[in-house]
Amino acid sequence: MKITKIVGGLLIGIATISTFAYCTSDAKKPGSKTASNDTTKVEEDNLRAPVDTAKYDQLVKKLANGDTTGKWPVKNQPYPIDGAILPFKRIVVYYGNLHSKKMGALGEYAPKEMWSRLNKEIKRWEKVDPSTPVQAGLHYIAAVASGTPGKDGKYINRMGNKQIDSVLKIAKMRPNTIVFLDLQVALSNIKAELPHIQKYLEMPNVHLGIDPEFSMKDGSLPGKKIGTYDAADLNYVTGYLADIVKKHNLTPKVFVVHRFTKKMVTNYKSIKLRPEVQIVMHMDGWGEPDLKLGTYRHFIYGEPVQFTGFKIFYKNDLKKEPKRLMTPEELMKLKPIPSYIQYQ
Repeated sequence: MKITKIVGGLLIGIATISTFAYCTSDAKKPGSKTASNDTTKVEEDNLRAPVDTAKYDQLVKKLANGDTTGKWPVKNQPYPIDGAILPFKRIVVYYGNLHSKKMGALGEYAPKEMWSRLNKEIKRWEKVDPSTPVQAGLHYIAAVASGTPGKDGKYINRMGNKQIDSVLKIAKMRPNTIVFLDLQVALSNIKAELPHIQKYLEMPNVHLGIDPEFSMKDGSLPGKKIGTYDAADLNYVTGYLADIVKKHNLTPKVFVVHRFTKKMVTNYKSIKLRPEVQIVMHMDGWGEPDLKLGTYRHFIYGEPVQFTGFKIFYKNDLKKEPKRLMTPEELMKLKPIPSYIQYQ
């Protein structure tokens, strides 16, 4: 997937780690500046839209896409507080890191070209599902699992505020864009890493992603095996985000959890849903279409939490026959239909 090696403080390469069902191994301080909330606000009319509960029910049923097993839509989920993005919109993002052209489209291309490419993807989704508005986003890896231990021995490279501020600036090139900050905690832990980005999470347009692949609870080095989070970890995160939302009178935070194996997320039935946080379980595996679909079926559809996501790898998905990318039309046939689409 996306383990990055750090040499001299710079990201210099990328290797991949085999993904359970369908991938063969391919060799797999914060600064001092404070970003201003005023410069990153999403347009007010999108922030405080009251939640239409009848429409919410209608849309989550639509996302279930005719599923008759009783898994979808998820039962007894709370209605979100006002201003919720999901299920009223579909989030479409580019993923990456500004230090590396190999970690994703966000970082591979200069900002103007990146936006030109992402806007084309957004238009494709608007065409295939015109009834669902697209919410544009940038998904930035703010803490990168490292190939070297670093000063604290945690094998983690935290992006400085200047880098995060640069992403926020790039986001402003397209009005109303949201930003995700993604954490690969390596030998650290999620409780220790969240405070490093808290001031950004207090902004209305900044959301969160976490990557169990690089949560190395047993002390293994990142990239040597696939890591894990438990429901208790996710519940801590959603409680943390909910407290921020309530304290700062924000709209719900979207919380993306990457997943492509069973053990990456344990005890899914114990994951707590909160009105202040919208959880997306995101199919993060690469490979040919049949194998990606199998991973989605087993670990996303088969273990329902709330909303779902699907990732397209511009390069890794083309490594095996039939060497083609899955299309929006194909993803619209999934049960449930993904609410979050990520391109890397």
